[in-house]
Amino acid sequence: MAPLTRNGLAEPGMREIIQKHRPAIEPYEDIYKDIHQNPELSGEEARTAGIVAEHLKSLDGYTVHTGIGGHGLVGVLKNGSGPTVVLRADMDALPHKEATGLPYASEKIAKDRQGKDTPVMHACGHDMHVALLMGTAELLLSARSQWSGTFVCLFQPAEELAEGARAMVEDGVFDEAKFGIPKPDIVIGQHTHAVRAGRITLSPGPILTAIDSLDVRIFGRSGHVCRADMCIDPVLIAASIVVRLQGVVNKEVRPEEFAVVSCSSIHGGTAANIVPDFVDLKVTIRSYTATVHKRMLAAVHRIIALECEISGAAEPRIKAFMTAPSTINDARSEARLKEQFDAYFGPDSIPLYPFGASEDFSYLAEAVKAPYIFYMFGCIDPELWDRKEKENKLNEVPHHHCADYKPVIQPTMNHALDAFAIAALTFLGSPTK
Repeated sequence: MAPLTRNGLAEPGMREIIQKHRPAIEPYEDIYKDIHQNPELSGEEARTAGIVAEHLKSLDGYTVHTGIGGHGLVGVLKNGSGPTVVLRADMDALPHKEATGLPYASEKIAKDRQGKDTPVMHACGHDMHVALLMGTAELLLSARSQWSGTFVCLFQPAEELAEGARAMVEDGVFDEAKFGIPKPDIVIGQHTHAVRAGRITLSPGPILTAIDSLDVRIFGRSGHVCRADMCIDPVLIAASIVVRLQGVVNKEVRPEEFAVVSCSSIHGGTAANIVPDFVDLKVTIRSYTATVHKRMLAAVHRIIALECEISGAAEPRIKAFMTAPSTINDARSEARLKEQFDAYFGPDSIPLYPFGASEDFSYLAEAVKAPYIFYMFGCIDPELWDRKEKENKLNEVPHHHCADYKPVIQPTMNHALDAFAIAALTFLGSPTK
């Protein structure tokens, strides 16, 4: 069988390139631990961005641009003519109290956007994403004799609020005159996944859902509960809305389509004997297709408005606070990368099944009408995974946003760094003769 080729180049093979140019992993393990122990909320990633910028500037060859869309930054490595490949890592953490028991666990307390103190934790693996892209930048610089084109490592803020990608685009991250980045030929992202460490998961088509999250305020007329005839009770209206929303997916979406409508937050009132003036709800809508998403969003608005109207309440206030498109992997690009992953990782290269989460990653590619790929890498301790699988209790394995989510450092980082480098090399050009 002929050796697998990369952009028409058979030798040296991908494995030889990676093994020759892979940097020592220990410094990046230390960076990961440091960022994990010092997490920063969305929009507050100054320290993390500073670590990244200092590292990229220390690598002879990268042009570094900082402060893009907040604390976003890019490192640009031009290496002759050829494709422009963008690898992306997100940097922000979550308002969550860590319960991993790790020696490098976060004990940080920060102010949220409402000025309240909150514990902060990297419960989604963004700390590892950052360290891995930093290591990949070093590998691609060392291996520049094996490729041509422009390699861009992009570090994004505020993913958890679905704000950072749009902010970087609106700040001109892909404006060549501003930051020197040619139009990307492909944008690639990778993410930790709650599967056995060492596995790399990739599939074509829909991977992550579109999301609209809504802040809803239901207005009433306050008064004493014994004179409800003189009041408009927003608690009752809100309760009716929550119940009615549960029927949207069941009654308005085809059985084979995936969709979620959920109200997970409801707040109103201060006393048992007072009808309040308002009740606040938070509603989330998720789906894979634009048609379904549009239908569900319209249904949610309709139900909220009509429940208020039939109760004699004022018009509700509905404001979107988190919006992102679905993530749908380009099939042609996925096939090219999957071939390389299969050859390199063997049985550890497995399908990525859609699971309903959302990301703002695709904004980066859609802004320049470029294809994109989003894949995930396993990070669960193999012993824990194997034991829970044997017990048929994989539902007990900590996953994203859990207080005890703790990616095992190895073999996770070795495999994921190799995967990121393979992804870039698959789409960069062959070296100039």
